[in-house]
Amino acid sequence: MMSIIPAAPRFRRAYDHRLREHVVRSGPTSLGHRLAIPGATIWTWRRRGLRPVVTMEPLDQDRQHLLESIAKLDRRARVLTAVVRLLLAILRVSGFSLAGRRLPDSAAKADIIRTIESAQPCLPLALILRVLRLEPARYHAWRHASLACAIEDRPSCPRTNPGQLTAAEVATIKSLVLAPKHRHMPLRTLAPQTQRDGKVFASVTTWAKLVRKGGWRRPRGRLYPPKPTVGVRATQTNEVWHIDTTFIKPLDGTRAYLHSVIDNFFRKILA
Repeated sequence: MMSIIPAAPRFRRAYDHRLREHVVRSGPTSLGHRLAIPGATIWTWRRRGLRPVVTMEPLDQDRQHLLESIAKLDRRARVLTAVVRLLLAILRVSGFSLAGRRLPDSAAKADIIRTIESAQPCLPLALILRVLRLEPARYHAWRHASLACAIEDRPSCPRTNPGQLTAAEVATIKSLVLAPKHRHMPLRTLAPQTQRDGKVFASVTTWAKLVRKGGWRRPRGRLYPPKPTVGVRATQTNEVWHIDTTFIKPLDGTRAYLHSVIDNFFRKILA
């Protein structure tokens, strides 16, 4: 019968906050190697930054000053709690939510990112995103885009996909599609013509997708003038006559011609 030997418990090493502060401020110096601090621990310290340290300085005050400081902090905490409750009530009543809502303004996105980063030392990121009703994937995409380039809906930064069109190319396609002088040209003719001119290099399928997505309606202009609805009209009798001849072939093989004659003036009266 095999006996199972329990694994030895793992202990986490605790480091003094002054050592962590020294490593964060001065970088990975030889001090960390001399003290046998793992490289992953040093990397985590530098990534998370400095921690707030609680000191015993406030306790050095006398009792009266300490009670006044506590009362002042308590009043401030109650005021902030009331303000937060009011703001949350307004958000719930207004129904505002970032979920499923476009935010094309890059300045607004940057402001939200800065606000979230300033609140992270006090609140966990999951709670902040839950209060804002912002999906974590969307927030991380905004943050990654802000580090790479602008966070507009269609930025003019370097393309992340070789076949992706820039905002200027999409605007050029829109102007060509809606131009009055190109309305008579179908997309299968307009797209190759634009490629030959060196303006936009995109396939006809891409043009059709953009037209369908943007709702760019192309009313076709009439190339020929409309036919007149009113023909020749006489002002009196015996002025204009109309004669029509119809050939009829009966079953016996003979031929019959039917002539119809009508005065245009009576035609006007009948109309």
